[in-house]
Amino acid sequence: MSNGQHIEQEDLALYSMQALAPAESAAVRAHLDTCATCRSVLADMLADVSLIAMTVPQQELPEGARQRFAATMAKTQQLAGTASKAAPKAVPVAGRPPIRHKHKHPSALGWFEWAITAAALLVACYLGYHDFELQRELDANREVIAQLSVQAARAQDLQRLMDALSSPQARQVTLTETRGTPQPVGHATYLPKSGALIFVASNLRPLVQSKTYELWLIPVGGKAPIPAGLFRPDAKGSAAVVLPPLPEGVDAKAFGVTVEAAQGASTPTLPIVMSGQ
Repeated sequence: MSNGQHIEQEDLALYSMQALAPAESAAVRAHLDTCATCRSVLADMLADVSLIAMTVPQQELPEGARQRFAATMAKTQQLAGTASKAAPKAVPVAGRPPIRHKHKHPSALGWFEWAITAAALLVACYLGYHDFELQRELDANREVIAQLSVQAARAQDLQRLMDALSSPQARQVTLTETRGTPQPVGHATYLPKSGALIFVASNLRPLVQSKTYELWLIPVGGKAPIPAGLFRPDAKGSAAVVLPPLPEGVDAKAFGVTVEAAQGASTPTLPIVMSGQ
């Protein structure tokens, strides 16, 4: 255009989206054939639209959406044309007087909307990646916590073992055979406050495969004996019971050993072959 008039930016945007009526599109194409400035602006718009389109998932338009959109835009353009009759003439588009628009002063609102859309997409991508990184760090921390929990449990057992062996409150009990020659010997170390018990025996008599020795904690006050672990002697007659699951805070009057079935028993089976207090 010789007088510096150009196609409105809004019309170029609608033209790039194929939202103009056929007559309007023809008028815009005719102008683009002779105006390098408008062609450059249209090329920039198409590049921006393509870039944003590739960053969002494609969805099929609902039935009749294109027709409703074109009708709405036509009505909006008609109202805008009525309000701008006093403006300098631009290229006529379907009988609507265009507004004179210089591209060096583009519509700030239109480009601001494009910028907001692009920024929202970038923020969404960043938040998605950030959530992925946080989830990966959380999974790694869970593995570390699990390992530390196992190590802490082992450290607690070691501490209980050391307390039972070194605490002045631990009871030292030697068990001997109640009948016959007192060859078998057992030694128990017990800490009542934590229920930690270490029992070591030697010179035990061998047992048939279906039998086992069972250690009993006999509480004070006449309470029922508490099972304190099963054990079978090795080839040398030695055996041990270390930290069996016992309740805390139980004062022991004595300890005893019986011979039970291989699976053990809930109450002692007489006779008690070894005892000590």
